[in-house]
Amino acid sequence: MAYNITLIPGDGIGPELTEATRRVLEATGVTFNWDVVDAGVDVIEKHGTPLPEHVLESIRSNKVALKGPITTPVGYGFRSVNVSLRKMLDLYACLRPCKSYAGTPTYFNDVDVVIVRENTEDLYAGIEFEKGNRETAEIIQAIQRLSGSEIRPDSGISIKPISVTGTQRIVRFAFEYARTNGRKKVTALHKANIMKFTDGLFLSVAREVAESYPDIEFEDRIIDNMAMQMVKNPAQFDVIVCPNLYGDIVSDLGAGLVGGLGLAPGANIGDEAALFEPTHGSAPKYKGMNKANPMAQMLSGVLMLRHLGEFGAADRLENAIAAVISEGKKVSYDLLPMDQRDRAVGTSQVADAIIERMG
Repeated sequence: MAYNITLIPGDGIGPELTEATRRVLEATGVTFNWDVVDAGVDVIEKHGTPLPEHVLESIRSNKVALKGPITTPVGYGFRSVNVSLRKMLDLYACLRPCKSYAGTPTYFNDVDVVIVRENTEDLYAGIEFEKGNRETAEIIQAIQRLSGSEIRPDSGISIKPISVTGTQRIVRFAFEYARTNGRKKVTALHKANIMKFTDGLFLSVAREVAESYPDIEFEDRIIDNMAMQMVKNPAQFDVIVCPNLYGDIVSDLGAGLVGGLGLAPGANIGDEAALFEPTHGSAPKYKGMNKANPMAQMLSGVLMLRHLGEFGAADRLENAIAAVISEGKKVSYDLLPMDQRDRAVGTSQVADAIIERMG
């Protein structure tokens, strides 16, 4: 069977990582029909947008996409293409596994945590009002009138929506994932002690959903305490479910525990489509240097294979990646101690080593 997959190379280091990932996926023996479409900063001049409509059409048609990293300007320019894809395709569940692999230079060797991040609400919903605009002044006045809270007139405003509907479906997703994958516990993150009507809602709904899964242990943690607990003893956690912003932060923390973003895969899943991409950014300063670690995108490919039901191929690819890391002879610079980085190999050579392992 051949799978029709939308392939988005991305920008910065994205095309190099995507090509390496395409090669190792094809080496598993699974057949793919790649529909290659471009998005990101490199297509703005041609299409007038970093996210052309034909990219969305391709994903809607194929139902599955593999994407390289895409640059998001900090503090100016267009909004994140990554966030736009999640919102426009209603990819409400972000799956970010953080797993230790033997041979990785890190302080922990027993981490196996899956972070389930709600993708469409919270402060990442993109409902913002810029400082000095008429609409912003109206929002400030309305808040002051309705709540009595004073807001400085030179403020920018972001809105934090958290709904019962959005919370129910992400918490159910987390419990279903735990049940399907033999996980034993789900931990909900929140700051309900302070934000009682948003995070408080998230927590109360999570508790209600948890009652339908008596076979899975449930607990909740306040987000700041959770950050400390993850650093002290990450092995105590299994599946973590959380609102959007906390999920973004905690998944990077989890990546740091297992060796960095070069080993941090991601999946964005909705009812109609799924998009697989590494957690890290586009690192434009390394563009074209054949230097970046492709394993996060390759591990995202592993998630894609499992989503497609190709479990044997997924295991072969993950085992090959793990073997190359463990051997430590043909890995990128970030997987070596500082004093040994002169023997690192490039992006394409990492792919060669993994393909050889699968052969």
